[in-house]
Order: sequence, then structure tokens, then C-alpha cells
Amino acid sequence: MAPGARVDRFEIFFDLVFVFSFFIITRATALHISGASLLHALLVLAVLWWAWVVHSVVATRIRLGEGFVPVLMTVGMAALFTFALALPQAFQDPRGNAAGPLVAAVSYVVIRLVHLALFMHAVRDSPNERRQLWHFAPELIASTLILLAAALLPVRISDTGTAALVRDGLWTTVVLAQYSTGMIAGTWGWGITSAEHWTERYDLILIIALGESVISVGVGSNLLGQPPTWPAVTAAVLGIFFTAALWWAHYDMIAPAARIALHAAKDGPRVAMARDAYAYLYLPMIAGIILFALGAEGIVHQIADPRLPTNDPAKSPNVPLLFGGVICYLSANMLFQLRTLRTVSWTRVGAVLVLTVAIPVAAALPALAALGLLTAICVGLVAAEVVVFADAREALHKLVFEEKTAHEANEAAFRARWHERDEGE
Repeated sequence: MAPGARVDRFEIFFDLVFVFSFFIITRATALHISGASLLHALLVLAVLWWAWVVHSVVATRIRLGEGFVPVLMTVGMAALFTFALALPQAFQDPRGNAAGPLVAAVSYVVIRLVHLALFMHAVRDSPNERRQLWHFAPELIASTLILLAAALLPVRISDTGTAALVRDGLWTTVVLAQYSTGMIAGTWGWGITSAEHWTERYDLILIIALGESVISVGVGSNLLGQPPTWPAVTAAVLGIFFTAALWWAHYDMIAPAARIALHAAKDGPRVAMARDAYAYLYLPMIAGIILFALGAEGIVHQIADPRLPTNDPAKSPNVPLLFGGVICYLSANMLFQLRTLRTVSWTRVGAVLVLTVAIPVAAALPALAALGLLTAICVGLVAAEVVVFADAREALHKLVFEEKTAHEANEAAFRARWHERDEGE
């Protein structure tokens, strides 16, 4: 992996399975929203995200689209696809549903083994790195064994409640073991060769998660199944507007500035920033996206239903999910900004406070008005930052444009040699 490497096409192809995984998590939770189902969704998301983190670490050492690697990665894709298919059954009644959890556990084992094989190949010529790699073996062994136990043990427990507690406890143990390992290991044993590749990799997966919220709005509007109405069309448009505002909140200034900060960092500080800001803090951002996608789908579905009066308040718990998900997303984004740039924008703090105060207000409003209120707050945040941070924003965009122009000029100069070779012949 070269220092200036970028994400290749096979990595984006691999992300299609993660698109499906996010979709499955949202769809399975939307069938019956409760505290337990939300907990299960977050547990599954955390385990799935750790696989993504390991995948991104492997991609810092080896080009996933070259040589034999795509063949092995296709095996990993198949295992990840199977894992996603089994997720809706992973937390059903343990006594009558042993196959679903077992398929999920075995598929996860295959995913991790594929990553291990690739990383061992990447460090095959470095005895020191091979020895360091085995220090991470306890997490791999513990995670896979505990997930297998979560699939096999609850079936043998006669009491349904106890079986469910054991299963949830084992999944929670997996999450704690995985993320604590990342903190305990610190910056020892791995590095970030290309900051450009690392940041681009995570920015793309966050866009994929935002795309899931767009899909949820479309599913909720149900415009394919019935004649469109003005309330349904308005709700769909508002859903696009507030999702675009949340995209802007990260990608207009924070994401490019953080990318530059990671480029500027070196050695241990670069690895620590990559771990904390990207591997860890992107998880609550994606969790927030899934939460507000669930709320948006429920509210838009209510608005689009011609049998329901348009002045009815949004059904519970759609408003808390919608507003709470956006609060989670913005709060995690502020922590991301604090970790990478060592700053916090007062506009973000104000937006989170306004969203928190607005929850009981929105719960009493008609569903369309509640969605409009959220959209107004999100768009207002973007508008305020464009005005307040105009000078800093212009300076940042100028720097990014100069960097992009220089990069394109270097590429053009390199490719000009092809024409020189033709003229010489």
C-alpha cells in the first residue's frame, strides 16, 4: 500500500454487502420497534462494525483488488452476505430457532478467518510483525467462541427469559471484548500508510449509511403502492432535505479538515487518531443514522397513509427515534471534530440543545409538522454555519481545491508520457 493510495473499485464492490447489512438491520428492527429490538440492533451493528474495522486495517497493508486477493475477498463477501441474511433470526426465540444464530456465528468466523489470512499474507516477510499479529489472536478466538456459545447455549436452557438474557449477555461480552482490545492494544503493532485511503474508506461507508436513511424514507412513503398525495410527496422531500443537511454537516468542513489533520499526524499519534475518530466514533454516527431512519420511515408511512387524518400526531416512538437519532449523529460528530481538530462548534452544541427541547413539542404536533420542524433545525444549522464560518470555510475549500488541482496536474503529467511514447515510435 503506497502512501498516496486511494480506495479501489473492488473495495466499493465489497461495500455493497454492507449496504445490504445496514438495510437488513433497519428492516428487522422496523418490524417491531421496542427497547429489546433496538438493543439487539445496536449489538449486531457493533459486531458488524468491528468486522468493518478489521477489514479497513487489512486494507491498509494490502491492495484488495490485486492478484488472488479478490478471490479470497469474494469468499468473505459471501460469508458477510450470509451473516446479514441470518441477522433477523439471531435474536428470536432461542428454543425454536437454533439455525439462525448458528449460521450468523459460523459466517462471522469465516469473515474473520479471511481477514486473518490476508493480514498474515501481508506480513509474511516480516517476522516481527508476524509475532505482533498473534498478540491480537485472543480477541479473534474469544469473539468467535462467544458467538458460537450464544448460538448453542440458549437452546439448552428451558426458561425463555433466562435463555434470552444469556444470549444478550454473550453478545454484549463480544462487543466489550472487541472494543476494549482496540483500546488496550493502543497504537502498537499497526500503522496507517495512506491517510488518504483510510479517510476515504470511512467517508464512503458513512455515505452508504446515509443512503440507508434515504431508502427508509422511500419505503415509508410507499408511493409505489398507492397514488401519491401532497402530504406524502412533501414528507418524502423533507426527508431528503434533512438527510442532505446532515451530509453537509459532516462533509462540507469537518471531513476534509479531519482528513488534513490525519495527513499531518505521524506514527503513533496518526494511528491513535485513526482508531479513536474513525474506527470508534463513526460507529455512534452510523447508529444515529439507523435510529433516525427508523423514525423517519414510521412518520413518513403515517403521513402517506390515506386512511389516517393528516393532523394526527406522530405515533410513538417515531419522534424520539427521529430526533434522538439526529442528536446521536451530531453528538458523535462533535466528538469526532474534537478528537481530530481539537475544536467544538457552538452551532452544533446549540443545534443539539434545540433538538432535545423540541422532542416534546414535536410529539404534540401533526406528523408532517414534526418532520418539518426537524428539517428546519437541520437546514438552519447548515445555513448558520455557512454564514458564521464563512472565512474559515472559504480558506479550507481553497486549500482542498489547490490540493485537488495539484494532484490532477501530477496525474496529467504522468499520463502525458503515454503520448510521448507514441510520438517517439
